[in-house]
Amino acid sequence: MAEGAVEAPAESGGGGDPGAIEPERGVASIKLQYLTTKEHFHEFLEAKGQETPSQETEAGDPAGNDLAEPEAKRIRLEDGQMEDGQTEEAVEPREQPQAQKRARGQNKCRPHVKPTHYDKNRLCPSLVQESAAKCFYGDRCRFLHDVGRYLETKPADLGPHCVLFETFGRCPYGVTCRFAGAHLGPEGQNLVKEGLVQAPPVRNGLDKVLQQQLRKRKIHFKRAEQALRQLSKGQLPGPTPEATVPEVMEAEGAPGQDNCDAQQAPQGPGTVAPPSGPLRTCGPLTDEDVVRLQPCEKKRLDISGKLYLAPLTTCGNLPFRRVCKRFGADVTCGEMAVCTNLLQGQTSEWALLKRHPCEDVFGVQLEGAFPDTMTKCAELLNRTIEVDFVDINVGCPIDLVYKKGGGCALMNRSAKFQQIVRGMNQVLDMPLTVKLRTGVHERVNLAHRLLPELRDWGAALVTSVSPGLSGSLSLSLSLSDSPPPCPSLPPSLPGCLPSSCTAARGSSATPSWPTGGNGDILSYEDANRAMQTGVAGIMIARGALLKPWLFTEIKEQRHWDISSSERLDILRDFAHYGLEHWGSDTQGVEKTRRFLLEWLSFLCRYVPVGLLERLPQRINERPPYYLGRDYLETLMASQKAADWIRISEMLLGPVPPNFVFLPKHKANAYK
Repeated sequence: MAEGAVEAPAESGGGGDPGAIEPERGVASIKLQYLTTKEHFHEFLEAKGQETPSQETEAGDPAGNDLAEPEAKRIRLEDGQMEDGQTEEAVEPREQPQAQKRARGQNKCRPHVKPTHYDKNRLCPSLVQESAAKCFYGDRCRFLHDVGRYLETKPADLGPHCVLFETFGRCPYGVTCRFAGAHLGPEGQNLVKEGLVQAPPVRNGLDKVLQQQLRKRKIHFKRAEQALRQLSKGQLPGPTPEATVPEVMEAEGAPGQDNCDAQQAPQGPGTVAPPSGPLRTCGPLTDEDVVRLQPCEKKRLDISGKLYLAPLTTCGNLPFRRVCKRFGADVTCGEMAVCTNLLQGQTSEWALLKRHPCEDVFGVQLEGAFPDTMTKCAELLNRTIEVDFVDINVGCPIDLVYKKGGGCALMNRSAKFQQIVRGMNQVLDMPLTVKLRTGVHERVNLAHRLLPELRDWGAALVTSVSPGLSGSLSLSLSLSDSPPPCPSLPPSLPGCLPSSCTAARGSSATPSWPTGGNGDILSYEDANRAMQTGVAGIMIARGALLKPWLFTEIKEQRHWDISSSERLDILRDFAHYGLEHWGSDTQGVEKTRRFLLEWLSFLCRYVPVGLLERLPQRINERPPYYLGRDYLETLMASQKAADWIRISEMLLGPVPPNFVFLPKHKANAYK
């Protein structure tokens, strides 16, 4: 399959002087022998990906002018004409009203099909779990209770091996598993491997009793209410007013304060109290169980010399974090969780807090606009989950968050911002970090005004990112220590915030702080350049999405010319981790496929090291059309969503009928 890379020189006129052509700005510099045209790129994929080339494409345009043109762009060039003269290439007329718009921004109206849509006839959970008791709903149950009828309509298995059965010795999805043939006996019973060691369970799950109490609003938050009362009276809790610390500790030092969930309204018979902490322990009562930690006694978050995987919405899920941990990530953080949804007990929101045992340093990120909800949510998480730090999202720019006063809008609401940080720091027994932007609007920086105040408010670490779309090197300020003076960042680095650093160092009320590099890091050279400015650690976001093996490159100080088969193995590991996390039934498989496709919308931007004319690749450089060293490498470079679906079918089997996928951002791919 590597002959496609040999055909490229003849098509693109390779063999010339590599320095004869000036590289286009914003486009990765690739060796001439691999470059090709857009039409030839898609012709190559269609010819190699199928037994025979697609006939409908040739019939649609005999001249071969628009073979790989996106449908929305074709309609735009034709001034919004109907499907006259077109064949099967324009089969979805519902996209015509949006055809006049440019392919930019987000696909806010994209078709969102829930995984339950693909599983019409679902088997009752009482039969799946092989429960001895009958179904609680009886005749009112809306699920099937006939296993034979279910098997008649169940799609064929996707493969001969079940990841859950091979890993844990038992598949909890039984007959509904899409790989059920690997663990079903001759009579349809679910087999179990004896003697297989069970892996440690995923932590930070939502307890059903706690969920019911959250939904019925039976939980009282004593610490949060006391902190909010002090904030409303102008008595700011936290490390600054030391006179209030003994009073707070004495008021909260009663045995009842150790369990914020126990301070509830009167409960009816049969109600079980929610867990008082992340772990149920037994033994003698110690001072740590009763006396609260002082701010100076909190465990510090040390990022010195460590690689920090930034919180990434949608793509920063637990299976992806496991992949990054395998390649050397030191600190991980969950996806952004909305505090109001957590207080309401939403299962989907609590799922963002789950932690795998391999994540030794793990934190969660909260988003909110008001001190009461954020402080109560912090107290709730402090007693119910096990994390090493809690992060406040003050950098989210999307309208849904910004218009409600959350995200980066908090930077313009300094009074509310201060109350949120002080209130959360008062109720948390772990470090509190803040992630903000340098400003809300372009070229209007606000971070340098907030950084000196955040230490007084109680933040232990502040991460600042650029307000623009191409956030260049920025700052990560650790406020918990007092190391050597903060170096002046060189002005040659675009977007670095020397004014912020100078303002922080020049303040007489605040000592010097160590810095951490973050932004546009896609190679070990970028990381070294950030470390040379005196930063303590490195935070990586988009670079991990493009190449999760970046952590290995930084630690080993080398460029990894990873092969396409190795990259496919990484995707296969992600699929296995996804099946372990989301399940191996139809819903779990399709949810894994959805997140895999979202990740592939970033992976296609990576250019293999062996194809680059100049090293390293820059994160904001788009790859041109090129033919890789084999077919799989070329397929992974496609920016067409249909080709991503083809890659997912290699790992998770064929997609269901009427399957539709569009990436979140229109600029990522086209149909």
